[in-house]
Parts: sequence; structure tokens; C-alpha cells
Amino acid sequence: MPVRIVRVMFLVACVIMGVIWARYITDPAEGLIEQPVRADPVTGLAVETPVNQLPWLLVGGTMGAGASIGVMLLLRLISQDIFEKMSPALVAIVLAMVMGYAIAQYILLWWPNAEATLRVFVVVTLLLMFGFTGISLGLTRASNWESLIDAVRKGHDGYRSPKIVDTSVIIDGRIADVCKSGFLEGTLIIPRFVLKELQNIADSADVLRRAKGRRGLDMLKEMQESADKVTVSVVEDDPEDISEVDGKIVSVARDYKAKIITNDFNLNKVAQIEGIPVLNINDLANALKPAVLPDEQMEVKIIKEGKEAYQGVGYLDDGTMIVVDGGRDLVGKTVAVVVTSVLQTAAGRMIFTKLSHVLS
Repeated sequence: MPVRIVRVMFLVACVIMGVIWARYITDPAEGLIEQPVRADPVTGLAVETPVNQLPWLLVGGTMGAGASIGVMLLLRLISQDIFEKMSPALVAIVLAMVMGYAIAQYILLWWPNAEATLRVFVVVTLLLMFGFTGISLGLTRASNWESLIDAVRKGHDGYRSPKIVDTSVIIDGRIADVCKSGFLEGTLIIPRFVLKELQNIADSADVLRRAKGRRGLDMLKEMQESADKVTVSVVEDDPEDISEVDGKIVSVARDYKAKIITNDFNLNKVAQIEGIPVLNINDLANALKPAVLPDEQMEVKIIKEGKEAYQGVGYLDDGTMIVVDGGRDLVGKTVAVVVTSVLQTAAGRMIFTKLSHVLS
């Protein structure tokens, strides 16, 4: 709607300007056009007859309207992609020509009595020289100009060590504790489409899904209120040419030169293919688990039976699964075990042990 109003105002302004020009040109006082001459019937002398300005005013208004329509049609032919590629060159040309004109005027200050021809010659010469320089820089260095403009556009917010946070990490909730511990610093960027996805999950008809969404919103609010070393910032960037959320996150991370914090396996792989650093909370949790070596002794409470014969299963405080050989009949008891091997999987770490003796 605002664009239409501006177009109508531009059309009306062009019509008015056309009428003003027509009136100025046909004004007898200006003498820009020759007035018709006729003989006076009484004196017989030649008398100028004023030109009927009304037809000329109509012509001027029509030409103004035509010029405005032509400009608007020309602008419609310039797509966003063409504009983005042309703008660096246009900026270079305009700046160069303005600089050339300013230098010419400065030089002419030293010759205030120079004749008009010399003044025009100096101005035109410098405009040509600087104009050619601007065209050359604009056309041959366009990629560098675009990089500079992109850096200015994305760097004005002053984000320090930016990181894009996806929905899975917010719902997981552990990132809030990581922020409190001080292991994360800088700016956590939440794109608007991620926040919208989180709101949709919180409004889901499924009870479990709705609970996860609300937990994510609570975690986000907690991070905004209590984070000392990090700043949570919600940005409006939303690549319209990409439909998938993972693709949008990768695109925004590339624009901001940011890392991605995620627990999503697919997003992790896509970001790595695109060359974007990824911080995976699950990898961090696995890295922080205490190292366990073969023949090391430990205590564990057997929670349930294992899948294989005579196996029992227990868990450490960090959630690591302990498989106890010979613990099938000791469910509910705390036993001493000896580590035989450790298996690292995509789902986490599994520790295989053999029964030493029953503690309680």
C-alpha cells in the first residue's frame, strides 16, 4: 500500500511539473517561443497574438504523466538481483564524479576571472577522468564492493562471537546451564523463524510436544534474564528463497559468520558440508564424561535385565549405560564391577563390566 501511494504521488508531481514547464515555455514574457503576429484592423500595425496556453498545458501534463509511467516501468524491469549487482558500480561512479566536480570547483577558486569556456573545460575534463575511474572500479571490483557492503550490513550490530541457536538446543535446556557456567560467551542469535517454530510446538495439540515447546520458551526466558557472559538477541533475518528451517539456519549463520549450536544430527551434517562450525551439546556432554579404563573398578546399581543372557544393566549419574555380565539375577542391588571394555556409539558411551561381588 505505501508503494502505491508513493507511485500516485510521483505521477501527480510529474503531471504538475509538465504543466509548469509548458506554461513557462509558452509564457510571452519569457520569449522562448515566437508569438503569432497579425495586422491590427484599425491601425494596420503588426501585433503579437498571445498563444493559447491551454492545449500546451494539456500536452505538458500528458508528457509529464508519460515520463512518470516510463520511469516506473523501467524500475519494474530492475529485479532485486540486478539492483544488488549494479549498486556497487553505481555508488563508485557517483562518488567518483562528485569528487571530480568538487576538485574542479576548488581549482577554479584560484582563477575567479577565468572565462566560461575554460571553466567548462576544466569541469568536464575532471568529470571524465574521475567518471572513468569510478566506472572501472565499480565494474572490475564489484565483488569486493559487495563484500564490503555485506560486512557493513552484518557488522553494524557489533555481535561478538555470534552463535546461531536452533530449536533442538533450546528445547533440550542444557544450554542454559552451559551459559551459566561461563563456557559459552558472545552473542546467542535466535532467528525469528526459530522462535516461531518453538511457539508452534508450544501450541501443539500433543501433550508431550506442547510440554517440550513450553519448556523451550522457559529456557529461553531464563537465558535472557540470567546469562552474564552471553547476550541473547532475536533477529528478523528470514531467507525467503529457502523453505527448510535447517537451510535457513545455515544461511543466517553464513551471513553473520557465526557458529551453529545444535543437537540435530541432520543439521550438524549439512552445516559441516557447508563449512560452518558446529557446537553440538551432545558432543560436549560426552567429552565431559569421566574417562574409564579397562580393569578399573566401580560401583553400580543394577536397574534392569540386559538383552543378552545373564546381563544386568545399570547407569552412572551422567546417564552412561553400564552392562554387567552376570548381573541378571541381581536387579535392584548395588554391586562392585570391573571394567572389561568401553564402546563409544553415536547415541553415547556404553561400559561393559563383569561382576566382582555384591555390595548390598
